[in-house]
Amino acid sequence: MANVKNVGEVYRCEVCGNTVQVLAVGGGELVCCEQPMTLITEKNE
Repeated sequence: MANVKNVGEVYRCEVCGNTVQVLAVGGGELVCCEQPMTLITEKNE
């Protein structure tokens, strides 16, 4: 589950490749293509 926690985090959809960057934290989970998006970190980019 990819719950948004910090401004500046980047998430990617593993199905279609869409990426989003968090500009404002509102809580909840980012979902694309009916699946939770993956938090991108420097280690797994």
